[in-house]
Amino acid sequence: MNRTQKLRLVTRGGFFLLFILAPPLDLFRYDLTQGHFIILGQAWTLGIESDPQAQLSMNVLLRGLLPVLAFVALALWIAWRYGRLYCGWLCPHFSVVQIINGLMRRACGRLSLWDNTALPEAQADGTRITPSSAWWLMVIPAVIGFALLWAVSLLTYLLPPLEIWHNLVHATLTRNQTSFIAVGTALFIIEFTFARHLFCRYGCAVGLFQSLAWMGNRKALVVKFDHRHARACASCDASCEHACPMRLKPRGSKRRMWSCTQCQLCVQACENVNASHDPPSVLVMASGPDALERPLAHAGKHGQAADPAGSHNRY
Repeated sequence: MNRTQKLRLVTRGGFFLLFILAPPLDLFRYDLTQGHFIILGQAWTLGIESDPQAQLSMNVLLRGLLPVLAFVALALWIAWRYGRLYCGWLCPHFSVVQIINGLMRRACGRLSLWDNTALPEAQADGTRITPSSAWWLMVIPAVIGFALLWAVSLLTYLLPPLEIWHNLVHATLTRNQTSFIAVGTALFIIEFTFARHLFCRYGCAVGLFQSLAWMGNRKALVVKFDHRHARACASCDASCEHACPMRLKPRGSKRRMWSCTQCQLCVQACENVNASHDPPSVLVMASGPDALERPLAHAGKHGQAADPAGSHNRY
């Protein structure tokens, strides 16, 4: 694990804890019982009880519309310049995706149940993983545990968190609370097991809007394939593709990489493969004028490494 991945581990872990603890600590949640947001321990209302009408309109503008527009504008600007940075470095869902990917590979040799073939047990980047069915004893509890945690956490964003956790621990949940958690857990189990990559690609509105903003900037941060040194890929087993949590082909064009999360795992894999070569990596992070040159979708003569048809993923 290089320095970048260690930093990602810290940011993802910290944000996952923030996602779980934000409602109990009253950092951010919407309380249905009170009918308003609670932000940093303070009630955030639109002031619709104000009078006269002019003051009411000003409150709606200053407390509602402007903060939302400012937040959306900032998020889109970050995505326009850096891509799906939130997804790869903060998103709690993507953290679960990576954890389940790792466990599933140890259980069946695949990152997804939809992969056509298993990944190599020994890769060119130094990865050594021998699948064992015993790891399913870790995969199944992890899927169920994360699904339950997500369902309960989402409910705490809508109802008083202390009440929800108290009722859950003491088995005194109301009928509606039980229904929400049960249905939510079931849906998350299905999603985490069968469609976690598909959701990140096509089902997450936050991710899609980041991708749209990113695709509109030709000079945005991107994983660039240095085709001048493409021959280095001839002896590789496509370790960069095996490393991608989203099951993408990092050597492809930006158009084909529209759902890239900037996690840089592919770059790390390439660096490990070419550690003794010059340059040390065929894949690099580029932005500005360096990002304008379109990377090639094919590299080298080795079919598995260069031909997209040789990929291990179906989608």
